[in-house]
Amino acid sequence: MNSPHIAIAIRGLVFARANGRCEYCQTGEKMGFARHQLDHIIAIKHGGESSEGNLALSCMLCNRHKGADISSIDTESGMISSLFNPRIDIWNDHFLIDQGYLVGLTPAGRATIQLLRLNESTRIGERNEQ
Repeated sequence: MNSPHIAIAIRGLVFARANGRCEYCQTGEKMGFARHQLDHIIAIKHGGESSEGNLALSCMLCNRHKGADISSIDTESGMISSLFNPRIDIWNDHFLIDQGYLVGLTPAGRATIQLLRLNESTRIGERNEQ
């Protein structure tokens, strides 16, 4: 992103597309203690770009836990799985919310829940308060 104005415009587009919610844990920005961040779904070091198509709105905790990772271990099969990709995957195909607790429906969903620590008690509480 070459200009601060371009960065602000892209953040606005990503924020609007996500309805102000983290695209991984579904926590609204108003519930967090910090402003949501732009996550490079495919990190720049893996060839990703700083373009709208490679950016997701991410709460600080999801962004910190995800880092540059693009895969993790499916807790059910023990196999390596790609992480949930908000630009090509449909959230409801991979996750279910049960009283704030996220259930992974696919290998990508389970791997994402594990890596991003989406079912820590404070995270469940945030989802329940929305």
